[in-house]
Amino acid sequence: MKMRTRMIISFVIIAFLPAGMMLAVLKAYLYVHGRTIHELMNGADAEFFGDAAISILIILFLTAAILIGWSYGTYVSRISLLMKAADRIKKGDLDFTIETKEKGRDEIDELAASLEEMRARLKETTVEKLRYEEDQRQLISNIAHDLKSPLTSIQGYAEGILDGVADTEEKRESYVRTILSKAHEMNTLLSELSLYSRIDTNRIPYNFAHVNVGAFFTDAVEELSMDLENKGVTLHYANYVSDSVEMIVDPEQIRRVINNIIGNSIKYRGDDPLAIAMRITDAGDFIQVELEDNGRGIKREDLPYIFDRSFRGDASRNTNIGGSGFGLSIAKKIVSDHGGRIWATSSEGHGTTMYFVLRKYIVTPVTDEETKGEEE
Repeated sequence: MKMRTRMIISFVIIAFLPAGMMLAVLKAYLYVHGRTIHELMNGADAEFFGDAAISILIILFLTAAILIGWSYGTYVSRISLLMKAADRIKKGDLDFTIETKEKGRDEIDELAASLEEMRARLKETTVEKLRYEEDQRQLISNIAHDLKSPLTSIQGYAEGILDGVADTEEKRESYVRTILSKAHEMNTLLSELSLYSRIDTNRIPYNFAHVNVGAFFTDAVEELSMDLENKGVTLHYANYVSDSVEMIVDPEQIRRVINNIIGNSIKYRGDDPLAIAMRITDAGDFIQVELEDNGRGIKREDLPYIFDRSFRGDASRNTNIGGSGFGLSIAKKIVSDHGGRIWATSSEGHGTTMYFVLRKYIVTPVTDEETKGEEE
C-alpha cells in the first residue's frame, strides 16, 4: 500500500471514526434513558456531556495509539533497517542483501530497491577496481621483468666490447647486432605498453579506410613473410574470398591483430619447426580470418582466459618468454571496436587456431521507387 493511501486512510479514521463512535454512544444513551434528541437539546444534561467528553478522549486516545502503532510497525522499523543498510554501505561493507518486494511496493519498498541496486553496483565497481589493480600490479611485474632481461643483455655485451672481450671484428659485429636486437625488443615492448594505456582509456586512434579484402591480406602476408622466414617460421596463405569483396577497417590496427596472434604463436612454439596457416573465408556478412599453428597448444582450463589482460597460461614459462602478456587482449579490443569477434580453439601439444571476423562492406542497392521518391 502506498504511503499516500495510508495517510488518506489515517485522515479518514481520525476525522470520522470519533464522530461515528460518538453518534453510537449518543444513540445508546438516549435508548437507555428513554429520551429523545429533542429532550436532550432542551434540557442540557451535565452528566451526559461529562460522560461524552470522557468517551471522546478515550476514543481519540485509542485511535491515536492504533495509528501510531500501525505507522511505527510499517514505516519506522523498515526505515531503521534502511538506515542500518546505508550505514554499512558508508563503511564499505557491501557483502549483504537488502530484501525488496517485487509486487505491492510502497515508497519505502522503492527506496529499498534503489538502495539495493546502488549497493550491488558499488560492489561490482569495487570488485572490478580490485581486479584492475591486480592486473596493473601483474602488468608492472611483467614489464619490469621483460625490460630487465634485454637491459641486462645490452649491459653485458656493451661491457664485453669495452673490456676487449670482443677482440675480433666478427665478435664486435655480433655483439652490436645483439645489442640492437635487444633494443628493438625493448622498443616493441614499450610500444605495446603505450597502446595498452590507450586501450584502457578507450583512446585508440582509428583511421578507417575502404579496402579490398584480397589485396589487404596479400600485402599483409608479404610484409610478414621475410621476417618469419628469418625466424624459421613457415607461413601458408589461402584466400577463399571473391576478388570483389571489400571491408572498412583500420589497416594498421588489423595488421597489429595479425602480428600479435602470430607473435603469440612464435612465443609458444613447440619443438618442431613452426608452421602457420592463414586462411581467409567468406562468412556471410563477415570475413573470417583463421590463423592455425602447430605450437604447444593451450590447456583447456586456460583457453577461456587467454584474451584477458596480462594472462599467461603457464607461470613456469614466464621467465623464458618475453612480451607484455596482453597482445591477445589488444587484439580482442581492436577486433571488437571493428564490430567483430575473436576466439580460439586449441589442443595441448598439437597447436592452436585463432579466429576473428570482420564485417564486410555491403552496398545496399537503391530501387527505382526510392529514386522517384527522392526526386519528388
